[in-house]
Amino acid sequence: MKKVAVFTDPLYLKHSGGPDHPERPERLVAIGNMLDTFPFRDRIVFLNPRDATEEELERIHTVSHIRKILQTAEQQYYMLDADTGTCTDSWAASLRAAGGAICAVDAVMKGDHGGSLAFVRPPGHHAERDRAMGFCLFNNAAVAALHASKIHGLKRILIVDWDVHHGNGTMHSFYSSNQVLYFSIHQYPHYPGTGTFSEVGSGPGKGYTVNVPLQGGQGDGDYIKIFREIFHPIALEYRPELIIISAGFDAHKDDPLAGMVLTEKGFGLMTSVLKDVAAECCPGRIAVVLEGGYSLKALTESISEVMLCLLDEWEPPVPPPGIDSSYLHQVIGKVKLVQSAYWKCLAQE
Repeated sequence: MKKVAVFTDPLYLKHSGGPDHPERPERLVAIGNMLDTFPFRDRIVFLNPRDATEEELERIHTVSHIRKILQTAEQQYYMLDADTGTCTDSWAASLRAAGGAICAVDAVMKGDHGGSLAFVRPPGHHAERDRAMGFCLFNNAAVAALHASKIHGLKRILIVDWDVHHGNGTMHSFYSSNQVLYFSIHQYPHYPGTGTFSEVGSGPGKGYTVNVPLQGGQGDGDYIKIFREIFHPIALEYRPELIIISAGFDAHKDDPLAGMVLTEKGFGLMTSVLKDVAAECCPGRIAVVLEGGYSLKALTESISEVMLCLLDEWEPPVPPPGIDSSYLHQVIGKVKLVQSAYWKCLAQE
């Protein structure tokens, strides 16, 4: 039975967005403590990440943006915007965060592991081509996806973003591309204000952005219904060669920065659907890249569920998730109406 690869590094603890910032080093300390007592620790392979090169960053970001982040290393603290701060170690940590996501992709492409997890910080999915924002400096998942395309020659890469905040930077990175399918389920209207039904891509990328905006208050039953009725059929029609999860855990009911009510079991449920897709299309090729999640207990318990699922040691919740709402049926109907122009599986319904 294959093991999972885990990438983490002490350098990630050195990044700071400022005093009392919610995206704090203690997040990774808590994850490390969880891994120390994880019941299947003997099936984890701990590997060292490397730094992303500037050439790898330039596939996603402008040179001027990269230089701006580099210059923050000269100052003890620097605020890039109202939410996004840096310290002298942030440049180094962000290079290794993007590199950690790349390593997670390389690990599953080798075929030696039944999945990989990159516990990195700073996170990445809000980072735009020319702008840091939303706690994010470089777009780790996007950098890793283009690495998979350029180095491994993949033509169909699926990014699933279940962070409660929409990944504007990732969406924009591939908005006109049909080589990356971006699927996001998120709270809306909420930071950063993007991720509407009508944002579906442009040019050859039309239909390769699938946004599911939710008003808040949705839980395990709602999420799994969306995954089964929208994500699963689209993913099987797309037939990804690699799945990257932008894994934020701030949709948990205990998270302080949003209004969803997922439990840790909900993240296991979503992972189980992804495992089903991977089993048919790209066995073992699931790379998990950490994004948000600001309740330490919720974060670690949710990650544990994801890892158990990747290791085939996960038990579905009993009783099953609760019944979804009439509101959710309206959301699903709207997504199907918009996306049926691009996906035969939805047009046939």
